[in-house]
Amino acid sequence: MSRVASTTPPEGSIIPERHPKSPATGSELPSHFKHCFGCGDLHPTGLHLKARVGEGLNITAQFTVTENHQGAPGLAHGGLLSLAFDEALGKLMWLLRAPAVTARLETDFLSPVPIGSTLFISARITGQQGRKVYSEAEGRLNAPDGPLAVRAASLFIIVPMKHFLENAPAEYIAAIKANPELLSFVDPEFNINP
Repeated sequence: MSRVASTTPPEGSIIPERHPKSPATGSELPSHFKHCFGCGDLHPTGLHLKARVGEGLNITAQFTVTENHQGAPGLAHGGLLSLAFDEALGKLMWLLRAPAVTARLETDFLSPVPIGSTLFISARITGQQGRKVYSEAEGRLNAPDGPLAVRAASLFIIVPMKHFLENAPAEYIAAIKANPELLSFVDPEFNINP
């Protein structure tokens, strides 16, 4: 059995510098793909998670739980809550201007999240070692300082942009070529050399 990767930054990790061309503090982070279930505006039943850049290496995000996000009647599905945290933690990579994939996500559910409530998420990078980026987040109910409902920690791995483009279905690539505004994350100025 292989060893499970930790979400705790190992000894020798650094706190990376925010990329000088990262989005400005206070700005809304765009959806990386407009059909993304987590953050895409064009997904009919998605979370439509919105995120804003904070100071330093942190972001805030929020989404409102709808009937499309239920697990038990009237409550958000735990998997969808994990998805929201995966999305928010992934958006931290905009601050480093590096595409990445989730290697590990740990989610702690502390209280139910009812339909109609808004989950306010705050996320921050806690360390980096080579291509590995460590981060953590917490989600509060109905206000940035509301009751703590969910916590998460993650490990992301920086990958070349071609990872995403080579794995996309041919019809998506054709749609993107016809409508490049569908993708926000393809930035010719990204300096990626993992």
